[in-house]
Amino acid sequence: MTSPERTEHLVLDGVLTAEEAARTVRGILAAQRPDGAIPWFRGHHLDPWDHTEAAMALDASGEHEAAWRAYDWLARHQNPDGSWYAAYTDGNFDEVSDRSCETNFTAYIAVGVWHHYLATGDDTFLDRMWPVVARAMEFVLGLQQPGGQIGWKREADGTPVTEALLTGCSSMHHALRCALALAEQREEPQPDWELALGALGHAIRSHPELFLDKDRYSMDWYYPVLGGAVTGEAAKSRIAAGWDRFVVPDLGVRCVVPNPWVTGGESAELALALWAVGESDRALEILQSIQHLREPESGLYWTGYVFEDAAIWPRELTTWTAGSVLLAVAALGGDEATCAVFSGERLPRGLAPDCC
Repeated sequence: MTSPERTEHLVLDGVLTAEEAARTVRGILAAQRPDGAIPWFRGHHLDPWDHTEAAMALDASGEHEAAWRAYDWLARHQNPDGSWYAAYTDGNFDEVSDRSCETNFTAYIAVGVWHHYLATGDDTFLDRMWPVVARAMEFVLGLQQPGGQIGWKREADGTPVTEALLTGCSSMHHALRCALALAEQREEPQPDWELALGALGHAIRSHPELFLDKDRYSMDWYYPVLGGAVTGEAAKSRIAAGWDRFVVPDLGVRCVVPNPWVTGGESAELALALWAVGESDRALEILQSIQHLREPESGLYWTGYVFEDAAIWPRELTTWTAGSVLLAVAALGGDEATCAVFSGERLPRGLAPDCC
């Protein structure tokens, strides 16, 4: 059982004590199934992206064996084409509740595998997971469009959905960089991935017309920064431009405007993006502002809060919300693997296309 002694590196003023961090880790572990699966919460579904985020939080907390089991679950459930289904039913993961295959969900395993490898140095794990990551990237890049953007998903019948989402593509930009880092570690060059990454990054930075208009969602605001496509002064300018629109002082970050609903996951991810651009003080303030979402007994966090009604909604304590908080705290606290993955300083950047 996770003890406060094991989570002293996750202490952050006004956010977590060692005991509170240990309780949050135990909350995620309590939701994890014996086969390694991490659903949103017991009785709800599992999706591959949030499953991976929770596994990364376990690694950041020193629970490497539990994280390994989560990645092993993904390896055992990968589809022949390299994808995963969008949702699996908790308690019976052979029952798939959504048979579409989303590119963003599939790509994120590269981020998790690179994070686990940096945290553990486990070459046996890398041997096991490298073919899984390689197949996942081939599925994802099979939906890349001529402009560099990547189509959203394949429907259950295999029909490609070519419209692209800015948030998803920004996350896939991060995933491709991590996949290339894994390829470098394996000494297995992937020039096609480098070209794909360069084209995707250019699309995100320079061609907003290639993406569906989801400007109302806070993730479309900060994810190009979090995913490493927009950096430096451009990143700071982007954050500044959306700040008053999305940040609710002392409560957190809106999921979507104008709805009076702040969410823990978006808030913690914004904190990670702020940390990545050197705004650690504001990142800390954001994390402090969402402690009203913490449920003390379980150590988990409510998904969101409707502030006009002073109501928790939905009444869900999700593993991925807790995972996002732990990852943000780990980055602010200097956890080496988490910092390396989310700072992007040492991640490959791809090959820029001739465009514009």
